[in-house]
Amino acid sequence: MVEKKKLPEKEEVKLDVVKQTTKRDFSKKRDASKIERKEFDKNSWQPRTELGKKVKDGEIKTIEEILDAGISIKEAEIFDCLVPNAEAILMKIGQSKGKFGGGKRTIWKQTQKKTKEGNKPNFAALVVVGNRNGIIGIGHGKAKETVPAREKAIRHAKLNIIKIKRGCGSWECGCKDLHSIPFKVSGKCGSVRMDLIPAAKGTGLCVEEECRKLLELTGIKDIYAKLIGKTKINLILSCFDALRKLSNMK
Repeated sequence: MVEKKKLPEKEEVKLDVVKQTTKRDFSKKRDASKIERKEFDKNSWQPRTELGKKVKDGEIKTIEEILDAGISIKEAEIFDCLVPNAEAILMKIGQSKGKFGGGKRTIWKQTQKKTKEGNKPNFAALVVVGNRNGIIGIGHGKAKETVPAREKAIRHAKLNIIKIKRGCGSWECGCKDLHSIPFKVSGKCGSVRMDLIPAAKGTGLCVEEECRKLLELTGIKDIYAKLIGKTKINLILSCFDALRKLSNMK
């Protein structure tokens, strides 16, 4: 009989599989509401108004000189030249579609028009610019695409600049620092009304989230607010109207 040869046993090769878990770094996540700063080239700017020529020649050195004189700004480059450290933020005025009728706030407000050719979308954006030192501006832009709507809103915000009066009008504090507002003031837009009330140091911004971003760019750190209404755009505009009245009242 022929003996069967035993085949060598197959060696089991064990592979050590290393699972690499990728962790997301949410701290480095880019915020879509913040607009990146662009360096302004003063040499390539060609002003078209007398005010712009004075700014480029150096006759006017601060934005406060223009606002105190009550001169209207017709060129956005004037703001870029005089306020180089300004910040711009897109406000969340829209709402995206979600499951079961829910959704989340977005920086674009989208509307559609029904036509024979189909639906034609339109986008709107609301931008706030400020230097965190009493200068603030707000602008609204509409376009068929998101980028042109954002650029229109930024340009309009740089032309609609106001100067804010800050102080300490709270009886609880009594300090002379510029951390709040000097007196109670109210603003209105549509059916929405907002009252801004001075607060003591350390209170914080006790106000709606989007209005908090607006007040942070003005340099105000402590404030109370009383709100009537809930329309998002009118809410932000009523807060801006209240801040405008700070410089009108004496």
